[in-house]
Amino acid sequence: MIKLENFILSPDTKRTKVKFNMNAADWNKRAWDLLLEDSPEWLGMNRYKTKHPNNNLNHADYLIALAQYYPYGSEYFVFGGLFQVRKMVSEIFNGFGNELTLMDNYREYIKRLIIRLDKPVGRDLYNRKYDTLQKQLNPEVYEIAPNVKLGHFPGYQNVSLKHKDLVQIFSRNEPGWKQALSNVKGVYVITDTSSGRLYIGSASGNSEGIWQRWTAYANGLTGGNAGIFEVLDAKGNEHIMEHFKYSILEIFDTKTKVETIIERENYWKNVFATKAHGMNCN
Repeated sequence: MIKLENFILSPDTKRTKVKFNMNAADWNKRAWDLLLEDSPEWLGMNRYKTKHPNNNLNHADYLIALAQYYPYGSEYFVFGGLFQVRKMVSEIFNGFGNELTLMDNYREYIKRLIIRLDKPVGRDLYNRKYDTLQKQLNPEVYEIAPNVKLGHFPGYQNVSLKHKDLVQIFSRNEPGWKQALSNVKGVYVITDTSSGRLYIGSASGNSEGIWQRWTAYANGLTGGNAGIFEVLDAKGNEHIMEHFKYSILEIFDTKTKVETIIERENYWKNVFATKAHGMNCN
């Protein structure tokens, strides 16, 4: 076991805090999602300052920011960077009261280093002093992923992939995802998160199930669909890469007849009225 204190060394351990970020103020926004997306909200939730010790970096010159890695469980956190802390002048509470500067130290481990705690962190104690942390929670290095961590396949009912994550998974042939998606046919939905418009599609007749069908989206953006091509033509590549999200509605055994899956695809098109209000052209 490699202890966190033996792996990440702060320039001044007695003036360093470790923040275990879980959720943003909006509980629909989880810290790991914000870190993965390089969202400004990730930096914001670490800069935020109140008079309560949980959101106060007083007596700290450095911050180790972590995000709960929920695909593994509540005791796991992913490294989000070592920051130098500078307090705002005049002092601000209930707002962005600290300036954070990302340091080069350990930058290569951001989104790759996973640590495990002996027990989950309570919401009332998620901002800890570095020099006492090891005795309190015994954080250890659990995993260092070779690339940015996306997590294991979460189950068909929990798939919700942004386009850039889809590209990453398919470009790497992520084994867990490939095995799961290759072993089923299915009906899926693509959401344009900027407008709420939906596209319902299916993987019904190919030999590698949903994996083969979604390869066309990872490699070619539109998957050959006329309605999505219209979006591409009107708004460009960046729109799809930024706003498209992929989820699974139903799965079927690979021996399921094509007609059965097409019937279910049409059912979902009617449920969501995607021909009239979405991106389905037929």
